[in-house]
Amino acid sequence: MHNGAVGESVSLAFFQTIMANGAQIKALLRACRDSNESDLITLALQIAAGEARAGHGKLAQDIRELVEEMKQRGATISPTRMPTPLVQPKGELADLISVVYPDAVISDLVLSPEMERRLNRVIHEQRQSARIRESGLEPRRRLLFVGPPGTGKTLSAQALASELSLPLFTLHLEALFTRYMGEAAARLKLVFDNISAVRGVYLFDEFDAIGQQRATQNDVGEIRRVLNSFLQMIEQDRSQSILVAATNHPSMLDQALFRRFDEVIRFHLPDQTEISALLGRRLRGHALPLEELAAQAAGLSFADVARACDDALKHALLSGRAAVVVDDVRHALEERQADKNVFLGPDR
Repeated sequence: MHNGAVGESVSLAFFQTIMANGAQIKALLRACRDSNESDLITLALQIAAGEARAGHGKLAQDIRELVEEMKQRGATISPTRMPTPLVQPKGELADLISVVYPDAVISDLVLSPEMERRLNRVIHEQRQSARIRESGLEPRRRLLFVGPPGTGKTLSAQALASELSLPLFTLHLEALFTRYMGEAAARLKLVFDNISAVRGVYLFDEFDAIGQQRATQNDVGEIRRVLNSFLQMIEQDRSQSILVAATNHPSMLDQALFRRFDEVIRFHLPDQTEISALLGRRLRGHALPLEELAAQAAGLSFADVARACDDALKHALLSGRAAVVVDDVRHALEERQADKNVFLGPDR
C-alpha cells in the first residue's frame, strides 16, 4: 500500500480508537498543549497496547512504528509552544491593561543562582502544569517580586511570559482609580475576568499602590476597599494565568497579602561580580577592564549599569569610533552615580 494511504488509514483508525476513550483524548490534548514529548509517546504506546489486547495487531504495530520513527527524528513537538493569540483589550479594559509579546528570556538576565533556580522552577512547573494538576496539586503561578528599582523585576516578568510563549498584560494602576468612589473595585474585577478568560502573565507593577496596609495613619477608604477586593479575587481565582505583583516597598504591603502568593522572590542591587557580568554582556567585543569598571559602578542598579553601557556605545558611535574605550564607560558611570543621588530611576 502507498505510504500516504497507510498513513491515512492508520490516522483514521487511531482517532476512531481514541474517540471511545475520553480520558485518553484529554491526556493527548494536554500533552500536545504542554509540548510534552514524553507524555505523548507514553499515551501512544498505551493505545498500541490496548489495540494489541483487542486483537488489532496491525494497528498496534503501525502505532509503535510511528513512535519509533518520531524518536529517531528527535523531538516530536517543538519545545516552544505557539504563542497564545494576542487579543487586544477593548472598551474600558483597554484603559486598564496593555499587552505585548516580550522577547526577553531568562538567559538575558544577570541573576544570582538562587533567583535563577526559583524563576526556572516556576517555568518548569507551568510547562508541566497538566501533570501537576492531575495529581491534585497546583503549579506556582502567584508571584510577588520585591526589591529596589532597576533590579530586574519587570524584566523577569517579561522573561517568564516569553519563556512560556504567553502575552504579558500590564495593569495601569493610575487608571484603576477614578473620581467616582467605588469604581476601582469594579474595574479590578474587569481585570480578573480577563485573567480567567485569556491565559497570560499579568503584571501588577508598583503593587504597593493597592496593597498597602489597611491600618495605616494615611489609610484611604477607597484603597482599603480595593485591597479587600483584591484579596477576595486572588483567593477565588482558579485561572491558569500567572500573576506577578512587583513592589519597591514590601514594608508597605498588608501582611495578609504575603500568604496569597506561592512565591516571594527578592531582588537586590547587583554585587561587583554581577555588574562585571552585565558590563561584559552589554559591551561584548570591546576590550575593557571589567572588574575596574564594576568597582566604579558599585551601588548602581542593573538598569543604571545597562543605561550607562548604552550611553558609552552611543558616544563612541557619534564620535566616529568603532570601539568603546574605557573613558566612555567611566564617564557614563559617573553620570549615573551623580543622577542616583538626586533621582531614583524607574523600575525595569
